[in-house]
Amino acid sequence: MRFIRQITQKLLLAAGLGLCALSVSATPASPENGKEYATLERPQPVDSGKKIEVIEFFAYYCPHCNALEPLLADWVKKQGDNIVFKRVHVSDSRVLPQQKLFYALEALGKLDELHAKVFHTFHVERNNRLMTDSDVLEFAVKSGIDKQKFLDVYNSFSVQSKLSRATQLMSAYQVDSWPKLAIDGRYVTSPVMSATGLGRGITEEAQNVAEIQVLDWLVAKVQHDKNAPATTASSVSTTKAASKKK
Repeated sequence: MRFIRQITQKLLLAAGLGLCALSVSATPASPENGKEYATLERPQPVDSGKKIEVIEFFAYYCPHCNALEPLLADWVKKQGDNIVFKRVHVSDSRVLPQQKLFYALEALGKLDELHAKVFHTFHVERNNRLMTDSDVLEFAVKSGIDKQKFLDVYNSFSVQSKLSRATQLMSAYQVDSWPKLAIDGRYVTSPVMSATGLGRGITEEAQNVAEIQVLDWLVAKVQHDKNAPATTASSVSTTKAASKKK
């Protein structure tokens, strides 16, 4: 009997390990609307031409945005000319200086160079939390930006307009948490949404990997829809006439 119990325990353990392996290897290969992504009730206009517009709604202080950033940056590079990638720093009165910093760096053409550094300063170094105007100015000057030039842009009407635009976009895309990504003005998804079908206890790293997979799927879906031949009214009527003749 003892021998049989030992065999039974080993079989149950093997089965349990097998289930764990299945849960780890599960992927959102076939995302569902309303689960891994959502379709906006009111599609938003895009100006990306034949390319696909992808917008990331994020905040510098957000630890989840920081965790996603390296994977997302690599994904954007791999997509190349397939997409037009944009970032929107969400409106949050608690960290207005960080939002203004983002748009000032963008206006100065320094965003690509310093975007990751802002995340690193806040989440890793933690010696400058970028919570005040003076904190942000200190960061800019230490990063090699002329003090007066930065202040002129930081306090400009252009940056103020972008702050207002960010609030409008958040409303249009129904953004109430971040990071969140919008694809082609029609679909939105997030790491949490992307991992919906992966069960409980999923790590943030697994959620972010799932997000990249869902982004791949949505971009491919939009590309397919854009390339699909349009069915015109004349072609429909011609098809109906041909079927009547038969």
